[in-house]
Amino acid sequence: MLESSASENDPGHSDNPLLMRWEAAFAMPPFDRLRTEHFMPAFEFAMKEHRLELEAITHNPERPDFQNTMVALERCGENLQRVMNVFYNLTSSHTSAELQAIEREMAPRLAAHFNAMMLDPKLFERVDDLHRRADHDELDAESRRMLARWHLDFVRSGAKLAEKERLRFAAITEELATLYTDFSQNVLHDESSFTMILRSDDELSGLPDFVRAAARQAAIERGVDGDDAHVITLSRSSVTPFMTFSERRELRQNLWQAWCARGEHAGARDNRPLIVAILKCRHELATLLGYPDYASYALEDSMAGNPQAALGLLERVWEPARQRAEAEKREMEALARKQGQVISLEAHDWHFWAERLRKARYDLEESELKPYLQLDRMVQAMFEVAQRLFGLVFKPIQNAKLYHPSVKAWEVLSADAEHIGVFLGDNFARASKRSGAWMSTYRDQHALLDPQRPIVVNNNNFSQSSGPACLLSLDDAHTLFHEFGHGLHGLLSRVTYPKLAGTRVLRDFVEFPSQLFEHWLLQPEVLKRHAIHVQSGEPMPDALIDKILKAKTFNQGFASVEYLACALADLDLHQRSDFEGLDLDRFEQELMTRIGMPKAIGLRHRLPHFLHLFSGSGYASAYYVYLWAEVLDADGFEAFVEAGDPFDPVLAKRLHDHVYSAGNRQEPMQAYVAFRGREPAVEALLRQRGLQASSALS
Repeated sequence: MLESSASENDPGHSDNPLLMRWEAAFAMPPFDRLRTEHFMPAFEFAMKEHRLELEAITHNPERPDFQNTMVALERCGENLQRVMNVFYNLTSSHTSAELQAIEREMAPRLAAHFNAMMLDPKLFERVDDLHRRADHDELDAESRRMLARWHLDFVRSGAKLAEKERLRFAAITEELATLYTDFSQNVLHDESSFTMILRSDDELSGLPDFVRAAARQAAIERGVDGDDAHVITLSRSSVTPFMTFSERRELRQNLWQAWCARGEHAGARDNRPLIVAILKCRHELATLLGYPDYASYALEDSMAGNPQAALGLLERVWEPARQRAEAEKREMEALARKQGQVISLEAHDWHFWAERLRKARYDLEESELKPYLQLDRMVQAMFEVAQRLFGLVFKPIQNAKLYHPSVKAWEVLSADAEHIGVFLGDNFARASKRSGAWMSTYRDQHALLDPQRPIVVNNNNFSQSSGPACLLSLDDAHTLFHEFGHGLHGLLSRVTYPKLAGTRVLRDFVEFPSQLFEHWLLQPEVLKRHAIHVQSGEPMPDALIDKILKAKTFNQGFASVEYLACALADLDLHQRSDFEGLDLDRFEQELMTRIGMPKAIGLRHRLPHFLHLFSGSGYASAYYVYLWAEVLDADGFEAFVEAGDPFDPVLAKRLHDHVYSAGNRQEPMQAYVAFRGREPAVEALLRQRGLQASSALS
């Protein structure tokens, strides 16, 4: 945690570590010297500096050219970007009341700052002039792409609006910035303030040793008195194991209700009025730009192109997924009857009975798998996959001074020992960290002057155990590989311009590299080398690997339905135009009835805590992207299957050159075709999920 120190001199720009040259190894942020009070002066100085740099571009008397306008635009604001990267990584990963106060103050101010940039008519006039004559200039393909993306961003940010509408557009985006910050802080408050304390053997009934150990460690970390204290938190890595193994149905129900109620408590931290305000702002913003609704605005700049295309894919998968889920429910209820329990399955029962059905059908259960999935071993597994595919080497950075003692750092090297970047692994849940899993950067790659190498961080929320090793569920291991796929997308970036670097691709392409990388987790040769039993030291046996592979499509009706329902809710909300009197609970219930949502399955994300949608704009109208990307990843990995080698060097090179290192140099479908040799088809996704349907993705 960053500390405040009243005894320090006023941290102005002259001695502010955020603004000084970072001399640590690999030019890492000086976490050991940072204090909370450094941020406000750093923001003030960097914003003023950025404004002066922008004025130098707009007041340049020379005719706009690529160097004096676009390259200058790419180069300015370096200090501000650096301060923002450090600040927002910390407010997500290791925040405090002091940092949250700064976040609330800075959200509208930063929105206003960037509005002033994107709505500056003189700046847009220069960019627009270049854009109109770009075909006549001798620009390479990457430079043309950068110019086109900047021009589109200006237009989508209101640059073509009349002055009155520009002012209103700016006011809306500033209001949204505050609403997003409040929403995310409210969710974190509810998650960090909840604990379910278990003490007796009866309360712990059914929980395996690894779940008890994690719950005991959570109690210690939260200072709960008593050697018998065990704590279940609202981190998914705590909730899911409890829901899977606890034999106390009423406790599962209580935990499920707390999980669903995040962000929905009446009072100052109630997210429901914030959602309505966000939806109203987004709709007005879209109509100012001439779109009928926010979904049409958001999806115009995507592979899908419009809400109808995204909805078509969701609906295509919905019915086979729903039917499969209903069949899964009937099977679990039948198993319960066979075991002497007559129940009507409810949402808090699903994980519990799914685990038992998997055991009955495949002789496979989570408690059998988990001892083989040690976090450190799985990290080495993903590093080895990256080495075999892309030639990367991960060298631990010893004694790195980072922002939390549990974070680890590696230098990333190419096969010929060239420095590629730095990778940080922040894997454990804590009260100061938001929920979920994500990749971010402290520094992005570019090559404008000297090559700038990236600093990439993966955040997970695994439960830390007091035992000798952190053990993962299979879902946790998939999450680890998924986020590392994003991490590789940032690390391997090889572009000239920051605008096109790493994961700055279209939203429904950004999940492709991450979801594709998950496929290597279950390759038998990877499991046999790295899935090592925590006690015996023996590798995972072939028989157990075979069970895992046979059970790959198990429970996919449930997994598909809980995700698809959220994606359908997202698109439905953002295609609306009237939000007066919107009752979010009634909206959820009416939508679930209309689509035939199985009653025993709850939404993966209820709206009051749906961070993807309401803590920012990135996934608004775009939660469908995980399924869209799955079409690509399922079809893409089949190329390796067809080649007969999951590490086929020819395919790996094409994947590196056209996807992982290419950033946003070209349209995503062109990038996919350059790797795969053709456009994707939806059949691979349906095979991957074990669902019945067919036809090509249009």
